[in-house]
Amino acid sequence: MARGPWTDEENALVVADYFEMLEAQDDGRDYVKSEHNESLRARINRTHGSIEYKHRNISAVLQVLGENWIEGYRPASNFQASLYPAVEGRLRQREDTVPGRGTAEDGALEDATRKLAMVEPPRKPGDAAEAASIKRVLGQSRKYNVAARAERNRELGRAGERLVLGYERERLTTIDRHELARRVRWVSEEDGDGAGYDISSFWADGTPRLVEVKTTNGWERTPFYISRNELAVAKSRPEEWCLMRVWDFRGAPKAFELRPPLDDHVALEPVNFEAQLRWSEATG
Repeated sequence: MARGPWTDEENALVVADYFEMLEAQDDGRDYVKSEHNESLRARINRTHGSIEYKHRNISAVLQVLGENWIEGYRPASNFQASLYPAVEGRLRQREDTVPGRGTAEDGALEDATRKLAMVEPPRKPGDAAEAASIKRVLGQSRKYNVAARAERNRELGRAGERLVLGYERERLTTIDRHELARRVRWVSEEDGDGAGYDISSFWADGTPRLVEVKTTNGWERTPFYISRNELAVAKSRPEEWCLMRVWDFRGAPKAFELRPPLDDHVALEPVNFEAQLRWSEATG
């Protein structure tokens, strides 16, 4: 059996196989991991255990990049740097595809069968080892600028907002506030960005509820961007504003809410600054 670093060709083959299983998982189709492993061993000179561990490495890359991964292949973070381009290439191929539902252009975002499960915000790490693992993954996410990558994925952002729009209407309908449910608006879609929130909804007592949506495919701790204007609205209207953090969108979408002050929940780190030229006394 081959030893040493995996070649680019081997990485390409195992990543393609992994994404085949991942897409089956996202679509709810059955697949057999052992059969995939056997098929790979027929094409590359690696052991069963080596291939299994490489699958876990791919899960780790996907975790770093804010994407979902195959259940059962727990991320193993000590992956070769050469694995990243192979995974990133496969991700680019599906960027215009709505998770498991076809393209955005064919109206698949209207799929009413997708429901949002509300969960508790992530707990604090249970021990030092877990804390160190989370810190390592977040450090790698920063290296690959994952927050900016998610921000550029406009279709994913719109899909998450649409899902939350449906959730808000259903929430109000469930508590017999039908008139309020009819008045829920998708502000960012109807009026454009800039309001400091995406959805105008209502709390149970009828007071305004301003929902800013942040969506990623991967785990709940994936970093995301928040604008100066969004922070300003959160500060000026803290009783009305909330952040809906949607994650695992491709799989089984989940969300939790964060209420101001955001400093209680997230570490806000400046990553960009606006630069303006100073007037030079020397040039008059």
